[in-house]
Amino acid sequence: MVPAVVAGQRPHESGAVDLLAGQRLDYVQLGDALVLGFSGGSRVVIETVARLDSPGGRAVVEPGDRPSDALAMLLGDVVRTALVRDDGELTVCFDGGAELAVGPDADAESWAVAGPDGRLIVCLPGGEVAAWTGPRARVVIR
Repeated sequence: MVPAVVAGQRPHESGAVDLLAGQRLDYVQLGDALVLGFSGGSRVVIETVARLDSPGGRAVVEPGDRPSDALAMLLGDVVRTALVRDDGELTVCFDGGAELAVGPDADAESWAVAGPDGRLIVCLPGGEVAAWTGPRARVVIR
């Protein structure tokens, strides 16, 4: 069965980003894309510049050949909330007080959230958000 595509619908309206709430950040993979892996099996993939605001200050986090390791400070922290703003920005707030924000990119997909149940939410170029839902399916993000 092909997943249903709900383009233009914000995940917080469909409840899709709620899958991150209460999950602990287990790993961060650095490279051409930044991958955040959570205890419940969900993943956030970042493919553009992100902003990390924490009690210790602000850091710019960017994937690529020389990515920042600032996200390592979040390891073991638990997601309090995750939401998508009207312009397509993904904001993930952690119990420890840090906030990770990934804005839209004019030319490329900037972020994606994948759940272990097959849900996939992607910020398309320009900030439109598309959500795929359906029966349990394997989502592979590399």
